[in-house]
Amino acid sequence: MALLLASSLSGCYKLRGHYGGAQTFEPLARRVEATDVAVPSGYRVEVVAQGLTYPTGIAFDERGTPYVLEAGYSYGEVWTAPRLLRIEAGGRSSEVYVGGKNGPWTGVTYHGGAFYISEGGQLEGGRILRVSPQGQMSVVIDKLPSYGDHHTNMPVVGPDGYIYFGQGTATNSGVVGPDNADYGWLTRRREFHDIPCQDITLSGENFQSDNPLTEAKDDKITTGAFVPFGTTTSKGQVVKGQLPCTGAIMRVSLRGGQPELVAWGLRNPFGLAYSPDGRLFTTENAYDTRGSRPGYGCGDVLWEIKPGAWYGFPDYSAGQPMNTSDYETPKNDPKFLLASHPQKPPKPAAILGVHSSSNGFDFSRAEAFGHVGEAFIAQFGDMAPEVGRVYGPVGYKVVRVNPATGAVEDFVVNKGRTNGPASEISSAGLERPVTARFDPSGKALYVVDFGVMPMTEQGPSPRKQTGVVWKITKQ
Repeated sequence: MALLLASSLSGCYKLRGHYGGAQTFEPLARRVEATDVAVPSGYRVEVVAQGLTYPTGIAFDERGTPYVLEAGYSYGEVWTAPRLLRIEAGGRSSEVYVGGKNGPWTGVTYHGGAFYISEGGQLEGGRILRVSPQGQMSVVIDKLPSYGDHHTNMPVVGPDGYIYFGQGTATNSGVVGPDNADYGWLTRRREFHDIPCQDITLSGENFQSDNPLTEAKDDKITTGAFVPFGTTTSKGQVVKGQLPCTGAIMRVSLRGGQPELVAWGLRNPFGLAYSPDGRLFTTENAYDTRGSRPGYGCGDVLWEIKPGAWYGFPDYSAGQPMNTSDYETPKNDPKFLLASHPQKPPKPAAILGVHSSSNGFDFSRAEAFGHVGEAFIAQFGDMAPEVGRVYGPVGYKVVRVNPATGAVEDFVVNKGRTNGPASEISSAGLERPVTARFDPSGKALYVVDFGVMPMTEQGPSPRKQTGVVWKITKQ
């Protein structure tokens, strides 16, 4: 269905609807009932914990005890305290560590007796934190370029003993624009922009836009690619690569040190997971229809990460060139920003729903659960109309993906005749699944549900204490 949706949306721009998920200004109380969630025959759903504020990640210690992250920040410029919580019997939680005002915390993994947390770094730059079960914290790496639209994401420890993590881009598609002021960061960090991991040569495309940094009426400004807002570029201009960079998978030693590049050319590599046969995969949030260089009809992607590969940002989507009518918007097709490309992007393992926000995921490893070798991906759901127009709600579920064939099937969804978050369809089921992880036994899939976040005329409006952790097991 996701593949069908992606292909059906790529042909025209005049869609019938503006909004996907719920839009309201009224407070929304959340009802939670496992009976409102549909799973395949032979599986069951239960509620593990609820009343969480912006949960984003989950990890398990040696005994299988679950620990949950609360992000501390949400789109909409909403700030709370980021926390690592231990989930006790009966759904109670206890604090292990509380962070400062540098969220969002986007992911957590447990290795060698410690938790490793990706701190998004909206205000002070991204970091990877090491936190002991007793709450002692140390910094593995800091000063990551995370001040923009996307953040430092989901750490995993590889078989080589390094921490691998994703680093998102500053912008939607390589050009700083007024949409970045809407996201809050442009007024704080006017000099910030995307940073290539290797030297690139620009095509010299520049884009005129409104200037949100002044109050002058009809003030316009022109901006090029990979440069600060209001800076123009020229054909043949070289932008030097550096590390750390944006739009990449990097790694760092467990002891800390300088980051090393693994792969680049990724817009927002959010989830990271190893398959049972030892291959590294990531989910990529694809381009939105917004800003100075919008893209249209771009499906999210599941990629196998191959060392040294370039995955196409900012000129390709899911391995296909952006300068075609398939991605055309009223501003015409997105012209190439690079004069030449480092290499041809690989073929995706799977293409997922347009604007589905396919995020944290894990692979099944146990016959006791089934579907060994397949990926279970949490889809946060669209943020329309801010990201573009959609026919109706996209995402708000967990899908099962066969990376060998690219086949995508629903696995955890809300019951009912229409898709959407529970708050929109009068359900007590899923709102915004943000990650899915198996416990150490592989017999239980835990789904972290961020909670109620309607889109209003002012943008995202996340609701505190509406996050939930669900558990799916095979009967």
